[in-house]
Amino acid sequence: MSLNIESSAAKNAYGGVDYPRASAAKAGASRASGSQLRRSFRPALWPTVAATLLIPLFIAAGNWQWNKAALKAERQQQFDSRGAQAALSIPATLADPETLNYRKVVVQGRYEPDFQILIDNRTHNGQAGYHVITPLRIEDSDVRLLVNRGWIPAPGDRQQIPSIETPAGIVQLGGMAVVPPARFFSLGSGSESANPGWQTIWQNLDLERYGKTVDFPIQPFVLQLDPPGTAGDTGGGFVREWLRPDERRFVNVGYALQWWAFAATTCALWLVLSFRRKPMQARKG
Repeated sequence: MSLNIESSAAKNAYGGVDYPRASAAKAGASRASGSQLRRSFRPALWPTVAATLLIPLFIAAGNWQWNKAALKAERQQQFDSRGAQAALSIPATLADPETLNYRKVVVQGRYEPDFQILIDNRTHNGQAGYHVITPLRIEDSDVRLLVNRGWIPAPGDRQQIPSIETPAGIVQLGGMAVVPPARFFSLGSGSESANPGWQTIWQNLDLERYGKTVDFPIQPFVLQLDPPGTAGDTGGGFVREWLRPDERRFVNVGYALQWWAFAATTCALWLVLSFRRKPMQARKG
C-alpha cells in the first residue's frame, strides 16, 4: 500500500509522469534502434570481382606512367651531361650506341638518297609533315649512318611523295647521336619511291627493320643535324627543332596520379558497398 502511494506521489510531483519508467523505456527503444542500424562487412560477389580486376589494373597503369616519367628524367640528365662534352668523330666501323648516345658528333661522307625514308605523322606548329631520314655513306667505309635532316611539310595529297633536294658530293655534318626508342609495331606500308621495291613512307624509325631492308651495315644510332646557323649546319637540313628527352614528363606524372586515384576510389567504393545493414530479429519475451 505504501509503495503505491509513493509511486502516485512521484507521478504527481512530475506532472503525472513516471520519469524513472519513461527513461528505462527510452533506453530500451534506443538500444533496439541501434541494433536495427548495425552494419556488417559482407562483400557482394560482383563488386568484389570488379574491384579485384580493376584495382591492380589501375595501379599497374599508374606505375607504368610513373616509370615513363622517371625514364625521361634519367635520359634528360644524360642528355645534359653528355651534350656538354666535346664532339667525337664517328668511326668508320660500327660503334657502341650507348657510348655515343646523346654525344655531339661529327662525320664526313656522301648522302645516298635512293634509300631515303620519310617518317610520317610529325608535326611542326600544328602542321603535319615528315622527318627526312637519309643514309650517309661514311667516307672510306661501307658503313652508313642514318641522318635525320629535319621536318618538311606534307603535301595536300598524302599519296604524293614530296620532292626533296639532297646535297651531292662529300659533306661534313655535325649534330647529336641519338638512339631511337624501340617500336613494337608499325602501321601498314606507305608509298613507293623511284627505287623499285623501296618503301619511302614509314610510321616509325625502326633501326632493326631498316637494317634488314638494306644490304649494307648501318650505325646503331641516328644523327640529328645541328640546328640552323650552327657550325654543323652544312648538310642540307630542314626544320630542326628537336624535342627534349623529358618532353611531356609531367604529363606522365599527372596520368600516374590519375590512375592511382582511380584505384583508391574503386577501393573506397568497394568498402562502402561491402558494409551492409544486417537484419536483426526482435527478442522474444
